[in-house]
Amino acid sequence: MIPAFCDWLSSTAVSMVIQNVYWIIPTVQTVHILAIATVMASIVMLDFRLLGVSAHGQTIPDVAHRFLPWVWTAVAVLFTSGSLLIIAEPGRDLLNTVFYLKMSLLACVLVITFGFQVLVRRDGEFWEHRRAIARITAVVSLSLWVGIVICGRWIAYAAHG
Repeated sequence: MIPAFCDWLSSTAVSMVIQNVYWIIPTVQTVHILAIATVMASIVMLDFRLLGVSAHGQTIPDVAHRFLPWVWTAVAVLFTSGSLLIIAEPGRDLLNTVFYLKMSLLACVLVITFGFQVLVRRDGEFWEHRRAIARITAVVSLSLWVGIVICGRWIAYAAHG
């Protein structure tokens, strides 16, 4: 079923344009990589604050307010650019188990990030008074994001249809 969908998608007009206009894929890949850099830089700043290794003069809600909009905007750009890359070469991703691992890690970390944001908005002091939970959340978040980046690169080298 998925291979047939990949065959159909790769033969659509949109896919053909993306495949055949020489500058589209490199441009979309560049945007995708810049969005990854934005997410990672923002998450590192936020998680390092949760770990207590940076931004000591700022509260966790202040750091969250500063960096979470960058995370969510970059995730939207990643969704868009990633979708275009899948449309261009559906078999590369949709027939690849590493892609599904990456998407699973992404779903987990987005739930964690959203939950973190909800708690920051509901009770700005929550994270300040629960240092152990803050540190665990930061380590899990950083680990998942690094795993996503590794999987993203690994997709190119893993067997696919």
